[in-house]
Amino acid sequence: MIRNLRVRGSESGFTLIELLVVIAIIGILAAIAIPQFAAYRRRAFDADVKSNIKNASTAIEAYFVDRNTYDATITELAARGYKQSTNVGMGVVGTVTTFRITGTATAGCTSATGVWNIDSQTGLIAGIACN
Repeated sequence: MIRNLRVRGSESGFTLIELLVVIAIIGILAAIAIPQFAAYRRRAFDADVKSNIKNASTAIEAYFVDRNTYDATITELAARGYKQSTNVGMGVVGTVTTFRITGTATAGCTSATGVWNIDSQTGLIAGIACN
C-alpha cells in the first residue's frame, strides 16, 4: 500500500495571479524609468559639449596671451591643455580680436541638436539642446 505523504494545503509556491501582479508592477516601473533614463542621457551629452566649450575657451584665452590673436586651431589649443572628448566635435573660428567656438554632440542626439557655441563678444554659451 502506497500512501501519499503530502498533507493537503501545505504546498508552497506562487499562484498565477501573484506572478501576474508582480509582472505588471515591473512593467509599470519600467515604463516610468526608461523615458527618464533617456532624458538623463540627453542632458549628459549637452553637459559634455558645454564642458568642452568652456575648456576650449580657457585654452584660446591662454593662446591669446601667448600670440596676441584668437586665430587658433584645436591642435594649438591642445598644446595649451585642452583635451577634447571623444563624442564631441569642435570647431574654432578666430580673428585677431574675437573668437567663436562651436561644439556638437556626435553621439546620442538627432541631427541639428546638441549644438552649442560660445562667442567672445558675449561670453555666453547658447545653443540647441540634445533631442
